[in-house]
Amino acid sequence: MKLKLLAIFSFLCMFPSFSQVKGTVTDTKNEPLPFVNIYIENTYKGTTSNEDGNYELNVTEAKTYTVVFQFLGYKTVKKTIEIQSFPYTLDAVLVDEEISLNEVVISTDDNPANNIMRKAIAKRKENQNKIQSYKSDFYSRGLIRIKDAPEKIMGNEIGDLGGGLDSTRSGVIYLSETISKLEYLRPNKLKEKILASKVSGDSKGFSFNNAIDVDFDLYNNTVAIGNQIITPIANNAFGYYRYNLEGVFYDDKGHLINKIKATPRRENDPVFEGYIYIVEDQWTIYAAELDVTGVQAKLPAVDKVTITQSFSFSENNNIWAKISQNIDFKYGLFGIKGDGRFTAVYSNYEFNVGLTQNDFSREIVSFAEEANKKDSIFWTSVRPVPLTDEEITDYIKKDSIQLVRSSKTYQDSVDTVKNKFKLGDIIGGYTYTNSYENWSAGITSPIEAISFNTVQGWNANIGAFYTKNYNDYERYFSIRGNINYGFSDERLRGTLAATYKFNNKSRPYLTLSGGVLTQQFNASNPISKTLNTSYSLFAEENYMKLYENSFVQAAYSNELFNGFRINSSLGYQRRKALFNTTDQVWYPKNDKTYTSNNPLDASAYGIAPFDTHNLIKLNLSTRINFAQNYLSYPDGKYNIPNSKYPTVTLGYEKGFSSSIEDYNFDQVKIRLQQGFDVSNKGRFQYNIRAGKFFNADDIAFVDYQHFNGNQTHIGAGSYLDVFNNLPYYTASTNESYIEMHAEHDFNGFLLGRVPLLKKLNFNLVIGAHALATPDNSPYQEYTVGLDNIGWGKFRFLRLDYVRSYQSGFQSDAIMFGLKFF
Repeated sequence: MKLKLLAIFSFLCMFPSFSQVKGTVTDTKNEPLPFVNIYIENTYKGTTSNEDGNYELNVTEAKTYTVVFQFLGYKTVKKTIEIQSFPYTLDAVLVDEEISLNEVVISTDDNPANNIMRKAIAKRKENQNKIQSYKSDFYSRGLIRIKDAPEKIMGNEIGDLGGGLDSTRSGVIYLSETISKLEYLRPNKLKEKILASKVSGDSKGFSFNNAIDVDFDLYNNTVAIGNQIITPIANNAFGYYRYNLEGVFYDDKGHLINKIKATPRRENDPVFEGYIYIVEDQWTIYAAELDVTGVQAKLPAVDKVTITQSFSFSENNNIWAKISQNIDFKYGLFGIKGDGRFTAVYSNYEFNVGLTQNDFSREIVSFAEEANKKDSIFWTSVRPVPLTDEEITDYIKKDSIQLVRSSKTYQDSVDTVKNKFKLGDIIGGYTYTNSYENWSAGITSPIEAISFNTVQGWNANIGAFYTKNYNDYERYFSIRGNINYGFSDERLRGTLAATYKFNNKSRPYLTLSGGVLTQQFNASNPISKTLNTSYSLFAEENYMKLYENSFVQAAYSNELFNGFRINSSLGYQRRKALFNTTDQVWYPKNDKTYTSNNPLDASAYGIAPFDTHNLIKLNLSTRINFAQNYLSYPDGKYNIPNSKYPTVTLGYEKGFSSSIEDYNFDQVKIRLQQGFDVSNKGRFQYNIRAGKFFNADDIAFVDYQHFNGNQTHIGAGSYLDVFNNLPYYTASTNESYIEMHAEHDFNGFLLGRVPLLKKLNFNLVIGAHALATPDNSPYQEYTVGLDNIGWGKFRFLRLDYVRSYQSGFQSDAIMFGLKFF
C-alpha cells in the first residue's frame, strides 16, 4: 500500500498543474459526489467530477466567472468567483433537492405524468430540430473491470490480460481516453476528428471509445444498444411504458422540472426503466437516468446497462444541450463478472453553424497525426475529468509493465514457458511463438480433424502453419499446409497455400495455393463433416458427395475505392470422379444401403457423374457497399456498411481450355443482400441470387450452379442461404436461375405481448424461400420458428417448422438449430 501511494504521489507531483479551476464536490455528509456537471454559466464550457468527486475546469482568462454545479437529486449551486491568479481552488457542497408533489394538481380522470409525457412526445420533433447542426469538443474515457477471472477459458490460458489482473484475478482490463472535435448535421451526419488517444499499457494503441458509438439521442424513437431500445418519448411510447410523476423541483434558472418514473408494461420488451426529467412548458429533456437489461438489449453477456444524461440550458441560444453522459454496465458469463463505465463530456458548443452535406464525407472518424503519441504533460493540460486513484495506478503500472514486456529478454522468457509441449497439445494442436520477432508456427490437431465419409472411410487431417507479422500487424505473410489420409481408399492428399496481406487500409490479399483434395460438388459445403459422419454411421445416409480436385491457383482481393472491393482467382484444375470404398455403419438398417457417390443418381454405383478432365477456371467478382461509411485509424480503415442500401455482388465465372471441349462455359451472376431494423418491430433480412450460363449445355456437373439444401433436420449457419427442406442436388442447373430468401425476426415484438409466453423471452421468426430454374417447377419454402430458446443467458437454440411446395404441397419438416453468441 505504501508503494502504491508513493507511486501515485510521484505521478501527481511530476508535472505542474494545468487546470485553472479545480476542487472537490461533496454532499452534506462530506461524501464525494461523482459525475457532477460543472460549467460556466450561460456557456457550454464545462466538465464533470470523477468518481472521487474531484474536478478540473479549464479557463484561461483571469476574470469574474459564475460556476454552476448541477447534479440530479441535488440543488444546483452557483458560485461567483473573481480570479486574479491561477490555479484557483473552488470546492462545493450540494444539498439534497426537495422534490415535492405539493404544486401538482392530481386529477382523478388522468395520471398527471401521462399529460406531461404526451406534451413531451408532441414537442419531441420540434425540440430535436432546434439543433440543426453543431460543432463541439468531446472527451471520452472508458474503463472496464473484471472480477475473479479464471486461469483458462475453454482450455485456453488468458494470462493476466496485459497486467490488468492482480493476485485475486481481478482488476482493470481496459482504460482509455479520447479528445475529439465533433461536427454534426441533422439528421444523421456526425464527423469526429480524434486529436488525442491514450490506451493504458499500449503506447501504440488507439482507443475504441468514440462519439459515434455513444451517440444516444433520446429524442429519437429508438436508440441502438444491441437491440433497438424504445425511448420514453417515442411516438408509440405509451404502448410500452407506464408513467408516474415522482415530484417536481426548480432548477437554478427557475424552470419547473418534472421527475417522471418510466416503467415497462412488459418485462422483456426492448425498453428502458428509470427516470426522465421533463422541463415544464418547454417539454424538453432536462436529464435522464435509464436502465436496460441484457435480456431487453439482446446482449446475453450483459446484466444491465445504465445511461445517465444531463442537459444544460443556454439563454443565449434558447437550447437545452447534452453536456455529459455516463454509460455504466455490469456483465457476467461463464462465471466471469465485471463492470465498466464510459464517460463522455460535450463542451464548447457552436450551434447551427451553417454546416452542409458538402462538409461531410464517408469518413466519419479520423485521427490527427501522432494522436497516440501525446505525453502525460499534454494529457494533464487538457483532460477535463481528473483521473481517479484507481486510474492513475493503472496507467503507472501498465506503462511500466509495457516497458518490461516489450523487451526481448522478457518476451523470450514468456515464450519459453508457453512453447513447452504439453499432452493437451495432441488434442488442441501445438503453436511455437516468437513474440519479439512477431512470428509463430505450429501444427493442428490430427484428432480434432478426424471424420468419416463413404469415399475415404475414416480420414484424418494434420496441418502446419507459419505466420509472420510486420508493422504491428498491418502486414503479414502466412503459409499453411494440410495432409489428409483416407484409410479406406488408402489415398494421401495434401494442399499448400501462401498468403500475403499488403496493408490494413484497403486490405489487399494475394494467395497462391495448390495441391490435391476431395471437395463437395457444391463448393459452399452444404453439409459439415461432423454432421455427415453422424448421419453416415448412425443412419446410413451419406449426404456428402465428393470429387477429387488437383489444382494450382492464384487469388487476389483488394478494395479499389471505398465500398468497392474486387475478388479474383485464376487456377488450373484436374477433376476426377470418386466412388464409395466402404459400407461401414454402426447401426445398419435392413431396408437401407448407402447411396452412390454420384449426385445425379443415387443408384449409379461405379458410374461417374463426369469424365476426368483438365480445366482453367477464372472467377471475377466485385462487392459494392453503397454509401459505406468508414473509420480511418492510423493502423487501418474500418468499414461500416450502410443498412439503407443492399450490398450488391456482381460476378463472372469462366471455364476454358478444358481437355473436353464441351466442359468450357461462361456464367454471369448477381447477388443482393440487406438487413435492416423495422423500427421496434424486429429485423428484416433478405438474400437474392440470380445468374445465367452461356455455352454450357454439356458442362461437367461440378460447374453447375448448386443450391444449399438440407436433409439432416439440423440448422447450421445462415438461414438466409439454404433451403431446409430441399435435397442437396435435385435443383442444380447449368441454365438460368434465381433464388430468394427472406426472414423477419420479430425480436419479441409479438410474443412479448402474449401472457405466459412473454416470460420465456422467445423470438418469433418467419421466413420465405423460393427457387426457379428452367428445368423445374418453382420451389417454395415457408418457415415459422422460435429463436432465443434457452435458459438465462444461454440461449443458443432455434426451432423451425418448414413447409415446402413444388407444383402443390411437397412435404414439411422440423428443424433444430444451434447458434452461439
